[in-house]
Amino acid sequence: MNCGKALFFYPLLALCLFFLAPAAADAQNRIAYFSYDEAMKSMPDYVLAQKNISSLRSKYDAEMKRAEDEFNNKYEEFLDGQHDFAPLILQKRQAELQELMQKNIAFKAEAERLLTQAEKDAMAPVAEKMKTALQKIGKERGYAVILNTDSNACPYIDTTIADDITTIVKDALR
Repeated sequence: MNCGKALFFYPLLALCLFFLAPAAADAQNRIAYFSYDEAMKSMPDYVLAQKNISSLRSKYDAEMKRAEDEFNNKYEEFLDGQHDFAPLILQKRQAELQELMQKNIAFKAEAERLLTQAEKDAMAPVAEKMKTALQKIGKERGYAVILNTDSNACPYIDTTIADDITTIVKDALR
């Protein structure tokens, strides 16, 4: 090959490969996107888990309210009678109030911990079901990437290149 032609040919070849490579990659690597939250909230398992967690939260809230009311009643009794109490009785009532307050604080902290754990436990199988469905859809439809569009994670998606599979995911989860 002539040296002048080679100087022209190789840059032209490189330029063609540069522009054709992304087109070839797009043909092989399809992209999809969906709303994780919308799909998750459409699952019957999610709805049931949220209902159970809400019920448990209501029970803990009712017990915390009962304990708070008990403390407030005892505190009011203490305030009403503190001027008439003998010093030893005053100390005993103060200690009782302090102990009751500490127990209530400990109960509230433990209830929050247990609620967090219950939510984690209830949502684990739901999240696993979502993950399994996404893997199946990705493999069946040949997607290289499936993006979650929630929380402005993907501020721009070219819909001529990527597929919105929110409805497909929701249908797979029912």
